[in-house]
Amino acid sequence: MSKMAKNMNKELKKKVETFREAISKEAEDLVVNFFPKKCLELDEFLKSENFQLAKIQDIHKPLNLAIPEHVVVVAENGPESKKRKINEQGDGCADSNTVTTTGSKIFVFPNGPVPCNEKLLGFIKYLKPEVRTIVEKCNTVRMWVTLLIPKIEDGNNFGVQIQEETLGELRSVESESASFLDQISKYFLTRGQIIAKAAKYPHVDDFRQFVIELDEKQLLSLRLIAAELRNHYSVLHDMILKNIEKIKKPRNSNIDNMY
Repeated sequence: MSKMAKNMNKELKKKVETFREAISKEAEDLVVNFFPKKCLELDEFLKSENFQLAKIQDIHKPLNLAIPEHVVVVAENGPESKKRKINEQGDGCADSNTVTTTGSKIFVFPNGPVPCNEKLLGFIKYLKPEVRTIVEKCNTVRMWVTLLIPKIEDGNNFGVQIQEETLGELRSVESESASFLDQISKYFLTRGQIIAKAAKYPHVDDFRQFVIELDEKQLLSLRLIAAELRNHYSVLHDMILKNIEKIKKPRNSNIDNMY
């Protein structure tokens, strides 16, 4: 034990030891019980009837956007059009009694607001907490493995290499899982932009079809997210349990040299 560790405050040392023991206990429970439990739950979700690609037609939802009738403008031999009065803001108005309000201009759709795709939103509401959970739990397990790494020495580092491989896998799972949240956010942003285009150009059917194609693609993406989360739990559970002895005791004479 180093001189610096010997000079450490006893009360503080005790609190740190308690913290390490709590992390170790929680992490081992996550690996042994929580990870396989979550793996089975996500597998059941993937097999649920409404989440199958065979039911992809069921997610199609018509846009709540009115398509105005075509306006025919008569240029020749037609009556002279009346000039519209222009108010101070430059907007055309039919008469001088028009009431104006201040603030940002907004578009009001005749049929009311355009809602999200309710079925996809339901799947997203289930998966987003699952993504946050796996990131948080992997962080706990990664802290546990990190605290088990012994001091650097020459030779007898095979167990340490296993610990580093485990840490690398945990970091990869954290990073990839966090990116799923970005994918979900981009879906809503893209869908909103296309719906705005469809409202601006109601006679262009391609915009409406794009929303349908985007929803179908999102269903596939959500299935891939669920499958990846399930696979991550399965791989981490299997990998850590197979190497648990080397992870917990990377060297034959492993001595905790921190204190």
